[in-house]
Amino acid sequence: VQLQASGGGLVQAGGSLRLSCAASGRTFGSYAMGWFRQAPGKERAFVAAITWSGGATFYADSVKGRFTISRDNAQNTLYLQMNSLKPEDTAVYYCAANPRSSSSLTINTSDYAYWGQGTQVTVSS
Repeated sequence: VQLQASGGGLVQAGGSLRLSCAASGRTFGSYAMGWFRQAPGKERAFVAAITWSGGATFYADSVKGRFTISRDNAQNTLYLQMNSLKPEDTAVYYCAANPRSSSSLTINTSDYAYWGQGTQVTVSS
């Protein structure tokens, strides 16, 4: 599967952005999916994950209550709605697919075999 992330940009603190991740291939609907982010000089970090059906989600503590992950399997698209953005949310955001499990909400980058190219999110103070 190929993934294409979009929707990043520059926003003021307190603002909102919605990221999208378009997937190619007919297997998108069978994969658990995740969002990760990488700030300059830091390792890639888990943000959120969702099961194949969208029935279960999991979030990093730093974004819980502000970000919402969702998916539309008919449109082969994953979303990340980001509200109440903070300067510390500034990073390149990546979507990823976990082909090993449809229901695993893993936070480990090594469990995700397919990655999008990343989209830059910059939050100004």
